Amino acid sequence: MGAHLSRRLVPDGLWELAAPLLPGFTTRRQGGGSAPLDDRTVFTAIVYVLTSGCSWHHLPPPFRVSPATAHRRFRAWTRAGVWSRLRATAEERNLGNDREWAVAIAEAALSRARHTAPRGRERGPRRPGADDSPVRRADRPSSPRRH
Repeated sequence: MGAHLSRRLVPDGLWELAAPLLPGFTTRRQGGGSAPLDDRTVFTAIVYVLTSGCSWHHLPPPFRVSPATAHRRFRAWTRAGVWSRLRATAEERNLGNDREWAVAIAEAALSRARHTAPRGRERGPRRPGADDSPVRRADRPSSPRRH
């Protein structure tokens, strides 16, 4: 991705505001994996998705961030309260044009976070009364066989 586009999406003033709000990266307990991407690179990719309205899967390759990584960090930063703190901090400081842009990004992130269903154990049952126990073959209703 060109440096010009990167600086337009995340100007230095905005980055100086956002960088201290981002939680630190923790290494995986089991080891392995790839080295973590630079926070500014991932933040820029997330800003692109938030402000363009595209889906995570349509994140352009020039950002050099996989859609899964961008979405995973977005979720982690959402759980950490980054977007609401970004908005509050932007409203407190005199950032000129960067203030409006920071607030717009925070609003887009908060809006998308409200419409994103949590995954895993946080989600709950698929339907009322559903349990997660597997259905054994003997417990299934039998269907008549055709001869």
